[in-house]
Amino acid sequence: MDIKNFKAGSYKQQYRYKSFLPTRINIGWQISDISLINLLSEADIKLGELNAFSQLVPDIDFFILMHVSKEATTSSRIEGTQTNIAEVLQKAENIDPEKRDDWEEVQNYIRAMNEAIDALSSLTLSSRLLKNTHATLLHGVRGRHKLPGEFRASQNWIGGASLKDAVFIPPHYNDLPDLITDFDTFLNDETHLIPHLIRIGIAHYQFETIHPFLDGNGRIGRLLITLYLVGRGLLTKPTLYLSAFFEKNKGLYYDNLTRVRTHNDLTQWLKFFMEGVRQTAQNSIETFKAIIALRQEIEHRDILTLGKKTKLAQRLLHYLYSRPTTDSQDVAKQLTINASTALRLIEDFIRLGILKEITGYRRNRIFVFEKYLQLFE
Repeated sequence: MDIKNFKAGSYKQQYRYKSFLPTRINIGWQISDISLINLLSEADIKLGELNAFSQLVPDIDFFILMHVSKEATTSSRIEGTQTNIAEVLQKAENIDPEKRDDWEEVQNYIRAMNEAIDALSSLTLSSRLLKNTHATLLHGVRGRHKLPGEFRASQNWIGGASLKDAVFIPPHYNDLPDLITDFDTFLNDETHLIPHLIRIGIAHYQFETIHPFLDGNGRIGRLLITLYLVGRGLLTKPTLYLSAFFEKNKGLYYDNLTRVRTHNDLTQWLKFFMEGVRQTAQNSIETFKAIIALRQEIEHRDILTLGKKTKLAQRLLHYLYSRPTTDSQDVAKQLTINASTALRLIEDFIRLGILKEITGYRRNRIFVFEKYLQLFE
C-alpha cells in the first residue's frame, strides 16, 4: 500500500467512550511522494556520515556516556522533569531534595537505555525487550505503581482530566495483544522490504498510538528509535537520539502524530521524522568535531605544561570525559591517589581553565568541566 493512501484506524465504541483502534502496520508499503523520498535520502546520508565519523573518534565510549545522559535528561524533560544535565551527572547527595525525584527518574532512564542496548546482543528488538526496559525505567520512582514491565490492563488516555474530556483515547486493553503482535512482526519482518528509517518512523507512530503502558510510553517510544538503529546495524554505537529535536519542536511533534490519526496523513509525520534524523545526525557530527578540537587543545597544549604530572593529568581528563562533574573524593578514588594530591591536581586544572568550582563553598566543593559540558547543552 502506498503511504499516501494509509488509513490510520477507526473509533471503537466502549462503555461511555470511544477508543481509537489503529490499522495494522505489518503490510507491504510503497512510497510515491518525491519530497518524502528526497528527505529519506538526505537522512540516510547524514546517518551514514555520523556512523562513519563516530568510528573515527578515539575513545568514543567516553563520549557515548555523555550522549546517553543528554538523551535521558531531554527525553525525561519532555515528560515534565526539571533536572538538567549538570545535575544528572552529580551524586545523589548533592541534589536538592526537591529535585531528587526528577533526578531518580533520569537515572532510571540511563540504566534502562544502557541495559537495553546491551541486551540487543542476545535479544531481538521486540515488545519483550521493551517491557524489560520499562521495568527498569519505572523501578522505585513515581510510576512504580503503574505496572512496571507490564502492558496495561485498563484504559488510559492522553490529555484531559478524565476519559470524558480526553484529547486522545488509545485502543482498549483487550485489543493490545493483536496490536502488539502486529507491531513486533513489523519491526522484524524481512518479507516486506521497506527502508529502515521509514520502518522505524512508522513504528514510533504506531507505538505512541497504541500507548501500551500506563506510564512511560513517550520515553520508551523515543528510546525505541535508537534501539532499532543500533539493532539493525545502521549505527555501530548509540550516537543518535531524537528527543532534543522533538523537544525543540514539541508542538509540531505532537501535531504531526495527531494528524496521522485525524487526517490519515502518515506522509507528513514521516517527513517531519526524516528531517529530525537529518538535523540530529548533523548536530551529533558537529558535537564530535567540537569534542575532538577541545581535546586536542587541552591534551596537546594545556596538559603538557604540567611536566611530571602530565600522565596523571591525562588520566583525570579521560575520567572527566565521562564524568565532567566531580569532587576531590571521586578524583582521589578514580586515580588511586591521596586526597592532597587530588586537590593539587584539581587546582592545576582550575588554573588551566579546565575545571571550574560551582558551589562557592570551602568544603564539599564540586567542580565541572564546563567547556566540555557546554557541548552537550
